[in-house]
Amino acid sequence: MDVIATTVDRTRLPVWAAAGLALVCGAILAFSGWTEWASRSSEMRNAEIDLGNLARSLTQHVEDTFELADSLMRGVVTALETDDGKPGAIARLQTILKSRKASLGRIRGVFAYDENGDWLATTEDVTLTNYNNSDRDYFAHHRISADRSLLIGRPVQSKSGGQWVITLSRRWNHADGRFGGVVLATVDVAYFAQFYRQFDVGQHGSISLLSRDGVVLADNSEPDPKKLGGPIVEAIPYHPASGALSFRRFGEKSERIGFYQHAQRYPFLILVTRTEADVLTAWKRDAIVRISVLMCLVALVIAIGIFLVKQLLQRQQLAAALAAKEENFRLLAEGSSDIVTRIELDECIGYVSPSTMRVLGWHPSQLLGKRALSGVNPQDRPQLQEMLDQIKKGMVDEARATYRMRRRDKSEIWVEATIRATRQPDGTLDGFVAVTRDVTQQKTLQGRLETLAIEDGLTGLANRRRFDERLLEEWGRAYREKTSLALLMIDIDHFKAFNDTYGHPAGDECLHTVAGILADEALRSSDLVARYGGEEFAILLPNTDATGCARLGERIRRALHGARIVHDHNPPGFVTASIGAAVCRPGFERSAGPASLIEAADRALYAAKDGGRDRMVMAGEVIDLPSSKAPATVPA
Repeated sequence: MDVIATTVDRTRLPVWAAAGLALVCGAILAFSGWTEWASRSSEMRNAEIDLGNLARSLTQHVEDTFELADSLMRGVVTALETDDGKPGAIARLQTILKSRKASLGRIRGVFAYDENGDWLATTEDVTLTNYNNSDRDYFAHHRISADRSLLIGRPVQSKSGGQWVITLSRRWNHADGRFGGVVLATVDVAYFAQFYRQFDVGQHGSISLLSRDGVVLADNSEPDPKKLGGPIVEAIPYHPASGALSFRRFGEKSERIGFYQHAQRYPFLILVTRTEADVLTAWKRDAIVRISVLMCLVALVIAIGIFLVKQLLQRQQLAAALAAKEENFRLLAEGSSDIVTRIELDECIGYVSPSTMRVLGWHPSQLLGKRALSGVNPQDRPQLQEMLDQIKKGMVDEARATYRMRRRDKSEIWVEATIRATRQPDGTLDGFVAVTRDVTQQKTLQGRLETLAIEDGLTGLANRRRFDERLLEEWGRAYREKTSLALLMIDIDHFKAFNDTYGHPAGDECLHTVAGILADEALRSSDLVARYGGEEFAILLPNTDATGCARLGERIRRALHGARIVHDHNPPGFVTASIGAAVCRPGFERSAGPASLIEAADRALYAAKDGGRDRMVMAGEVIDLPSSKAPATVPA
């Protein structure tokens, strides 16, 4: 019964795991959705708070502006009513207003009109008799109404300046109580518009100064005659004095949130709005990122869960297969031509495959317990030790190296080893496995290829490629160390005739003999003898002056005479050579370069040929590549 119950539990385990996975993923998604909604609500609340703070600040600013204008108007009303009918009263008032013009600040202008709308006095520099304001709405209002409180009128276009202004007006009376006229103060609509544009309310946000009946006095857009004086919303409650709004304007896709603030002392209010799209732009962007990351994590959790469920199903099969795999590994290791080695954490050998007998000559039993690096060439041992240390530190899991190992018969072979870390189920490092193969033959072939790349196949000398590399190296060294660098260019005289007469095999033998003579005469290890091309040779002589260069060139010429290689078509009857030599000091001739040294030696070589062959010509010291074709040479 216990076995049956255990079997049933194991069959249900994947179902329980899948149900738990679904529950966890659902909880994560639900919590994330609630969090995002709460974040959105918080964003909207913060926007309302910011709009409210801004509306209250702007309301205070407008109240201060209107209070300044009202104070000026009260003073003018008092002056008019006190001096009504007195001689020179209007002239005195005009003088006072003119003197106050420079201190008006944000107030555009102050005006006084009589009962007919004619201009009595103003801060503006205009001719008073040219204007009459009896047609203005505020004038008509004060003429028929005895109310002497401040009137904030609709925006109008100034008659004196032409700009759009907000009007603030008060009535003044004659001494007998009759209507005497109007005192007016104006504030530029553009002043408020420019001031409001300093505040960031989003791309589609608005800041509006309104009368209590919803008439637009100014906003943060450019002054528009079609919009000024018109309603912005149908109804904004007077009570309470402030509050939040939510509405949608005609033609807009997004709802607006707004905050209005009524002034306490004057009949106006400030309305600040933002579209929900502007408010939620940053939240939407961040929410998309967060949701995307969350969905990736949920997908990862689901993938891991599926993987774990599969692992549960395969656990028994894997456990049964583990022993078989270990046995198969041993069979593969013992049947492999490569050496498979198990290295313990103390770097001693715990297992080695039988192929070590064929590769190294040692029986596996003779290597067990020995240090894994004991047979490695001492020069290569630090490299392998560093590899093992890096694997131990977890810097890498696998490393590969090529090094030399000592065989039982004391000979050395090149091997290539791949070392990989092995770990316990909990991830703890428990040793290394090294797969080693003999690559001696490949190393030999590689060395031969490298030699062929820099060696002339016929003469055994350095080839043109190697010569060019060494010339750059020696030029740089001579430049740094302020030493001289010499070059001999050697060309076998009438070599084409030699080939035509004796055949190409004899020509090859001649080149080989001449190459041997050149190599024998260039005694220093730093000297480089190269086949430059065809029957032309070059000898690069580091740290050699003109005297030493000439001496070597003359020795080579005499050695060729002594060799007596028969050449009937060469006047002496044997093989000779023309030699051109050049010496330079790169550290003192900075405008010159490696090509100039070859150029100078080549010119000297042609001078030697033109002078009758079988001779050496020494070029002057290299200073720069001359523009003339004729070489500057000194006969040898």
